Amino acid sequence: MELGICLKGDLDVRRAIALAHQAEAAGFDYMWFADSHVLWSDIYTQMAVCLDHTKRLRFGPLVTNPRVREWSVAASMFARLVQIGEGRLDVAVGRGDSSVRVMGQRPATLDQLAAFCAAQRAMLRGEACEYEGANAPVCLDWADPYALPIWIAAYGPRALACAGVHGDGLVIQLADPGLCQWFAAQAIAARKDAGLEPEGYRVLACAPAWIGEREEAIAQTSWFPAVVGNHVADIVERHGAGSGLVPESLTAFIAARRGRGADEGYDYRQHAVAGSDNVHYVSDAITESFCLIGPAEAHVEKLQALEAAGVTQFTLYLMTEEQERLVGEYAAKVMPRLR
Repeated sequence: MELGICLKGDLDVRRAIALAHQAEAAGFDYMWFADSHVLWSDIYTQMAVCLDHTKRLRFGPLVTNPRVREWSVAASMFARLVQIGEGRLDVAVGRGDSSVRVMGQRPATLDQLAAFCAAQRAMLRGEACEYEGANAPVCLDWADPYALPIWIAAYGPRALACAGVHGDGLVIQLADPGLCQWFAAQAIAARKDAGLEPEGYRVLACAPAWIGEREEAIAQTSWFPAVVGNHVADIVERHGAGSGLVPESLTAFIAARRGRGADEGYDYRQHAVAGSDNVHYVSDAITESFCLIGPAEAHVEKLQALEAAGVTQFTLYLMTEEQERLVGEYAAKVMPRLR
């Protein structure tokens, strides 16, 4: 199983570089950045510097979306990062949540998401690309041709099908092995139905982790189920409990959430913030289910369960305190048990 870390864009760039050095030395495979440009600073300048200061780590946004940047601007930026990192770039894409809703806008449609992925691949291959909003074909003549790996984040049945057909991998923002297996199966089934080979399709689970006492771990990570709840609230409302299209464990979780839609009962200014008011409905049990907490041995056991469920990469959301300690603890106590 590959391992990665993910940062918000709120760290001093020197600290981000230091974490990149530490993660690379520890043997992590990926360093992702959460792309929410209003809540936190732009991530692509930090990514460029970290690429320039590393040799092996792969980088990318986790996740970006089709709504926040004109598509040729995004492709040009990705192509330059490919050159800086000599090919060490992946891109994870979703419909858009915190970077879009905080501005009062709606996320992209799945058709727009699929078209965005196709346009990014074409432009990074150096091909002329036509897309809605461009009055003439766009071709990045200066770019080095590159086969861009694209991961698609999804929870709902239609989004999971889109991820299976249009993505090279699936992003699942939680670390419950049973739910990860259920989500991945939907994407892979859609891939097979489209006549595409499931072999080589990748599944990335991401969640915060805390090695230490349970009480402190829950305090550090309970913000994450609130984020998940905000993502899936509209899905549960649209498809309904008992439909079989959404796992019952998620529908029960959302039933306890104040507010019905993704814009109700959630403060985006406290997005991914420990101890925020957003966690009012999050139980300790659901935090333990969605995150990785407890002693190092518990992390090893859960990562092994995730791998058995089909997860090919786990990424730690380093959106807690003591990021350097957690990377060090994983390097010393967790990763040797997995490799």
